Amino acid sequence: MFRRAPKPVRIEVFGKTDLGKTRDHNEDCFLVADLTREEASLQPSVRDHVVGPHGTVFVVADGMGGAAAGELASEMATETIYSQLVRAWGGEREVTPQRFAYRLKEAVEVANSRIHAHAKAHPEVRGMGTTTTAVGVLGDHVYLAQVGDSRAYLIRGGRAYQLTKDQSLMQRLVEAGELTEEEAAQSERRNIILQALGPDAKVKVDLTHQEIRRGDALALCSDGLSGQVKKEEIAEIVSAERDLQAACDKLIALANERGGPDNITVIIARFDGEGLRPAGRDDEVGHQLYPLIDTETSTEPVPVYRGSPPPVPNRQVRWRMVAAAVVAAALVAAAVYLVSRSP
Repeated sequence: MFRRAPKPVRIEVFGKTDLGKTRDHNEDCFLVADLTREEASLQPSVRDHVVGPHGTVFVVADGMGGAAAGELASEMATETIYSQLVRAWGGEREVTPQRFAYRLKEAVEVANSRIHAHAKAHPEVRGMGTTTTAVGVLGDHVYLAQVGDSRAYLIRGGRAYQLTKDQSLMQRLVEAGELTEEEAAQSERRNIILQALGPDAKVKVDLTHQEIRRGDALALCSDGLSGQVKKEEIAEIVSAERDLQAACDKLIALANERGGPDNITVIIARFDGEGLRPAGRDDEVGHQLYPLIDTETSTEPVPVYRGSPPPVPNRQVRWRMVAAAVVAAALVAAAVYLVSRSP
């Protein structure tokens, strides 16, 4: 089912982060790395390379916590995920897609543990957190490990498909049929997320996968972009602009034109090579859970997410709203039910 591509797969990639129009510091962070050569940079050798036997990784992290806490959390997330992959996956004897997916998920869990431990030991940044979307490329597949609401889109044939699913209150309400996607996008509560790396000792990492085709492009972004620019617009710009740096610039400029209320980060990768098949009409595209075997479901038992302390409704300390999210969803659902039963 998940075969290794024997022929070369080539990646062209670029990433950029921007302060936005209203923030006084940037809490976003991103990473692009060739894991085979153990090089994390945007140097030409990484911006255009053939995927090696240990793959490639992209990470976008959107920190939160105010002051320097969010900035520190997102930086710790990207650095820990990379170093953990180099150490554990780089020393892996069983170099298979199954182990790669496991190591990617493990790296995100390790990042959560380190951020949580650091905050616990340093009261001045206690409670800091960050979203994380990490995408590993191996052969003709991408594997996605996500916590929070930073997104990944696959652009194919001029159309964008969301590969991740926001771990947010709005996503829960959309899935429950209480809101449409359009209503959720306009809600004042759209920034309430259900979990992040750091605030709690355990997280539930959403692990998914997608087979890639020749000519596909991948866009990872923080909500500073996805909250202002529709996926159709992302697809149009990425498809029309062959220069990836220019495409990143155009997407960030568009988000800033619409107010730039948050930090903006985007990574764009384009895939080509004989190791990829051409796209077909019946290809399955979207949020597809990756089935780890029972002994690899997690590096440690991860309980159902129960949340953190009571919320403080402030965008700069968005992480504190995590605990209220599940309760809020239940209250909204109950309210709708009671109204519908009223005479």
